[in-house]
Amino acid sequence: MMQVNVETTGTLGRRLTISLPAAKVEEEINSRFQKLSRQVKLPGFRPGKVPKNIVEKKFGGQVLQEVVGDLIQSSYSEALGQEELIPAGGPNIEPKNMERGEDLEYVATFEVFPEIEATTIEGAKVEQPVSEVSSEDIDRTIEVMRKQRTEWEQIEEPAAEGTRVVIDFVGSIDGEPFENGEGKDFAVEIGTGHVLKDMENGLIGMSAGEENSIEVAFPEDYPATQLAGKAAQFEVSMKEVGRAHLPEIDEKFAKSFGVAEGGVEKFREEVKQNMGRELEDRIQAHVRAQVMGELLERNPIELPSAMVESEIDQMVSTQKAEVERQGMAFKDEHIDRGALEKEARRRVTLGLVIREIVNEHSLQPDGQRVRGKVEKMAGSYEKPAEFVQWYMSDRNRAAQVEALVIEEQVIDALLEKATVEVKEMDYETFMNPPAPDAAADNE
Repeated sequence: MMQVNVETTGTLGRRLTISLPAAKVEEEINSRFQKLSRQVKLPGFRPGKVPKNIVEKKFGGQVLQEVVGDLIQSSYSEALGQEELIPAGGPNIEPKNMERGEDLEYVATFEVFPEIEATTIEGAKVEQPVSEVSSEDIDRTIEVMRKQRTEWEQIEEPAAEGTRVVIDFVGSIDGEPFENGEGKDFAVEIGTGHVLKDMENGLIGMSAGEENSIEVAFPEDYPATQLAGKAAQFEVSMKEVGRAHLPEIDEKFAKSFGVAEGGVEKFREEVKQNMGRELEDRIQAHVRAQVMGELLERNPIELPSAMVESEIDQMVSTQKAEVERQGMAFKDEHIDRGALEKEARRRVTLGLVIREIVNEHSLQPDGQRVRGKVEKMAGSYEKPAEFVQWYMSDRNRAAQVEALVIEEQVIDALLEKATVEVKEMDYETFMNPPAPDAAADNE
């Protein structure tokens, strides 16, 4: 009979010492030898007539290894069921005794899932923004779209606020060039703040064909730490100065964004619909962030290290795919796994808590919601119905949407016990809130 001893090592660690009687091991070994003797072909013997002792001599080590591996796998699963343990990851198996004729003994160490402390946010206050897209919001968005279609007309005038210049430059510090300090045909829109102020000030007043030497002081908090706090000299050659020309809002402009019929009126309708979808998504994200924050605060649980490491692996894999998608080489040594740990822990914690809530409420993905999400995705495609059919035909794709819907259902269930405070907000304030520093300056 199998013997199992359970030890607790830390909050989540478990150590199982499992022992199987020698008779059980021998029974399995003899069964394998009998099967082998009927199948094996050896010189000098007819098929199926190889003596057992010869089979054992030739294949004994291999058979013992196979039998031990299979018994460990089956007995480990049986022991978990017997002790009502659910591991949070694969075990570390340490054989203790594998000698033939003796009891098979091994140790399995693993982590179990933590107990979830809170599956409700009862009493929490959750802000629910309410907003709508106004005509002024549509005008503002279309103006941004106009700027995306900006054409630059070359002028003979000097560079000034609102113009775009094209330059070549070479930078040096103490007379020595530095990495990424040189550029050709580099476009700068004066006044946007995309380059350092010293550089912008030096470019203002220059005309096409002129050269200038501009001194630039890199701030102490400059992202490129090798340049932070240093003064550099840039030799600049002005190649072009251009003035912005924005397109008229007409039927041609509407067609450039895919609105083939209906002109400006239809274009404005589609812009409003897109803005409405974006607003809805942002409101949902705002509520979700508050709910998830409450769950995290109420569940300061210890996490299985295997799950955290697995999540970090997934994050690294995602980063690698994104880098390679951009045509760049990915190097593992450039990844700081420690920097990813905090986010990995957040994701694992929420995953465990949400799973517990799903089980507690016996939640299943709402079919109508799933289809509604896919249809919403299909809205931006030329043939929405075909997109929906294609998307739902693949089980893996459908499962991704189902997971999103389940999460929404979890949030709905949690909000039933929370205090939801409705807050009316205008579109611009909600969608483009001022930066924290700017907000502080206005107080």
